[in-house]
Amino acid sequence: MKKELKNYITSLLEKNERVDGRKLDEFRKPVKIELNISKNAEGSAKVTIGKTEVIVGVKIDVGEPFPDSPDRGVLITGAELLPMSSPNFESGPPDAQTTELARIVDRGIRESNAIDFKKLCIKNGEKVWLVLIDIYVVNDDGNLQDASSLAAIAALNDCKMPGYDGTKVDYKKRKDKLPLLKRPIECTVFKIGKYLFVDPSLTEYKNVDARLTIAYSNGNVNAMQKGGDSPFSLEEIEEALKIAKRKCDEISKLLK
Repeated sequence: MKKELKNYITSLLEKNERVDGRKLDEFRKPVKIELNISKNAEGSAKVTIGKTEVIVGVKIDVGEPFPDSPDRGVLITGAELLPMSSPNFESGPPDAQTTELARIVDRGIRESNAIDFKKLCIKNGEKVWLVLIDIYVVNDDGNLQDASSLAAIAALNDCKMPGYDGTKVDYKKRKDKLPLLKRPIECTVFKIGKYLFVDPSLTEYKNVDARLTIAYSNGNVNAMQKGGDSPFSLEEIEEALKIAKRKCDEISKLLK
């Protein structure tokens, strides 16, 4: 049955068509960003892509810097695939899919130098601001990578720093914006057979051979991460970069 379904999906891709009628380079609708989802987070956003829904909250705290970067703030990204979002997700410690999702989002932000971490240093070698990104998948209908990364950058863009008197963090005094230098957008290009496409539905996602997540900011590639067992040829990577650049430019217009 699975082979027959994959053959059917492939036969549509040959005609530049999808199961739901879209073109290969077309995202599902709506692609929507909602801000201020959580009053308790310093920044929060909900992203909807078709029926896929992801919420991201950003918390800011004070802690110690890493030994190799004593004058820089710290970024920690975590994800949770809530059981209510899919019958395939279970409660418990993060599995490989959860860990990879968090790493994809983290890499796009970190490698683009999106945050001015030096401005998050309170006292060199002793105290810095911690930026904690929490990803919650509310409904999984495919392409969690792009929905999560977009929600994360939207939440960071919405984030306001709490007050700090040198001893205690005052979360009631949110004033200054997080020092955000860039707003990287990630687009994942998926592959079935020899065909490249974006934003798979869950049905398509289950039949994907490989994927390549590409983070762009200011027109430049900042990060890439591959998934899946099949390889990408050099020509396919070049085409994937073009597709991702075009879609990232479109999606970036949604950020306010």
